[in-house]
Amino acid sequence: MSDLFFYGTLRYVPLLELVLGRTADHIKLTQAELHGYGAYAVRHQIFPMVDKGEGRVTKGLLVQGLTPEDIDRLIYYEGGFDYDLHRLPLRTDRGEHVVAEVFLPVPGLWEPSTPWSLKDWAADWGELTILAAEEVMSHYGHLPASEIEPRFSAIRMRAQGRLAARRREASQTWDITRDVVVHEHSRPYLGYFTMEEATLQHRRFDGSMGPILHRSALINGHAAVIVPYDPVRDCVLVIEQFRAPAFFVGDPNPWLIEAVAGMVDPGESPEEAARRETREEANVSVTELFSAGDGYSSSGSSAEFLHLFVGLADLAEPATTGGLASEGEDIRSHIIPYAEFMDQLDQGKLKNVPLISIANWLGRNRDRLRKNI
Repeated sequence: MSDLFFYGTLRYVPLLELVLGRTADHIKLTQAELHGYGAYAVRHQIFPMVDKGEGRVTKGLLVQGLTPEDIDRLIYYEGGFDYDLHRLPLRTDRGEHVVAEVFLPVPGLWEPSTPWSLKDWAADWGELTILAAEEVMSHYGHLPASEIEPRFSAIRMRAQGRLAARRREASQTWDITRDVVVHEHSRPYLGYFTMEEATLQHRRFDGSMGPILHRSALINGHAAVIVPYDPVRDCVLVIEQFRAPAFFVGDPNPWLIEAVAGMVDPGESPEEAARRETREEANVSVTELFSAGDGYSSSGSSAEFLHLFVGLADLAEPATTGGLASEGEDIRSHIIPYAEFMDQLDQGKLKNVPLISIANWLGRNRDRLRKNI
């Protein structure tokens, strides 16, 4: 049996239980303090670290009675963040002096910022972190922790997408807790996207439970898609970039004309993502956003959920290239007169469905957007 001290997110008992794969009913939990260290948020991250310093005190949770399996699972989860175990002296809330192992970051890896609060973190990030941890721990015993770490930002984006999905309006007809039965579930692939497979049954329209089905789906987060429109000059901005999926299926022109688009980052709204992506991909600032609808992009195969926008912008400057080099993006912008844009739509030259949807919305709402120019 081993004793560990948690000063950060694993003080959150629902997360601790998920990582351990069992409830904490038979684990001894004691409030304790680590002296000589302070707990701080990691700059540009949503988790904390401890930083050494005279007079600093970190409050946390002493967890006693952990099994070797528990330790393996904890190391697997924390290993993705480059944290290692160190034995340090503690003082419990009853004044007892004990020694326990503590996860400390690799020196110099992270930069501390402001003092960290478990209560504030749980309110802002607890639910999302649970969803991300569910995906991480589903790979325990199948993938090494070293393969989780480079994909963790994508895992968090997917967790944000799952969280947004769970907050959508429930059906008035169906109850997924009774009308869907999952017999097996797995994640056979992990990359920037992940693939999920399941053997399941769902209730049929006649009220009976249907046959056992084998289904798979591409799981990603939710995304913002935007077409900048200049109502004064009556023109739109679209982008062009190479798309590997089109190339994979043999399309002779995998450089596609699309709307500006990107995944919604954790803690970001779709509107904020739309504005950010327009700056990154097209070097254009949007003054006002209009929702052009939202929904699943291909509900038979993918969980991707799109938030569509038209954004008012000044398109007086010539089109440029854009994109983030860190993401391998090479993007060219095109500024097209509205009439020409709609001709391309009518002639079937636009091959990107979100762009087609936004073009149709703009066609119905253009006069309203130009009313006050």
